[in-house]
Amino acid sequence: MIKKMGYEWRLRRMMADREMYQTTDLVPLLAERGIGLSREQVFRLVTQPPQRLSMDVLAALCDILGCSPNDLIEIKVENASMPKKAAAGGAGRSAPVARRTTIRRPPGASG
Repeated sequence: MIKKMGYEWRLRRMMADREMYQTTDLVPLLAERGIGLSREQVFRLVTQPPQRLSMDVLAALCDILGCSPNDLIEIKVENASMPKKAAAGGAGRSAPVARRTTIRRPPGASG
């Protein structure tokens, strides 16, 4: 088994807990902390889980919301099965497939 890592981005929920319902509410608060993001960037930050997040932005969000990074990001671990290894007969080769055959005698042969 291998572990598949994932996470849940809970910025929208944390904002709602503090009665912040519009993404534009964050723009001036981030600017006060030296984070210059456009309205569109903040909208994406709130509505979509970020693939990359700078530590400065994370620290500013935690300061604004009075929370820790653990409150914003919930780590999820799922077990996934490993793909089966190749047959022992050779690397990358599959086992032969059985096929139905018909044996025909050549014309004029008796048997």
